[in-house]
Amino acid sequence: MAETASQGGHEGGSVLKSAIPILRMFDEAHARAFYLDFLGFSKDWEHRHDVDFPLYMQISRQNCLLHLTEHFGDATPGSGCFVPMEDVEAFHAELVARNPDNLRLGLETMPWGQQVKVTDPFGNKLTFCEQNAQAQ
Repeated sequence: MAETASQGGHEGGSVLKSAIPILRMFDEAHARAFYLDFLGFSKDWEHRHDVDFPLYMQISRQNCLLHLTEHFGDATPGSGCFVPMEDVEAFHAELVARNPDNLRLGLETMPWGQQVKVTDPFGNKLTFCEQNAQAQ
């Protein structure tokens, strides 16, 4: 049976890809320390319209892409982001080994899988989750 557009197929040659969350930040140094140094992401690129203008940048870690922005109106502070992943236990151990001063890093078992929740310096909540087979 042919797959319909509403079942995940596509019409007219268009193909949807993974969404890239845009997260608001207020301080470039704190953002770099949290996302690059602590979470282990890499900076892919950054952009400013002029020297003293707000920063917009893309960071990545493996297949996960995030956009961070200082631009007012691009995103709401305190947003949430769900990041599916594999081997969340190793990721949790990696974060704990960095000994964060003010983060309580628990490894939670939920009906949909195991997860680690972190909050960035700007109130954005990131949930890194290894989903179980029933949740995928």
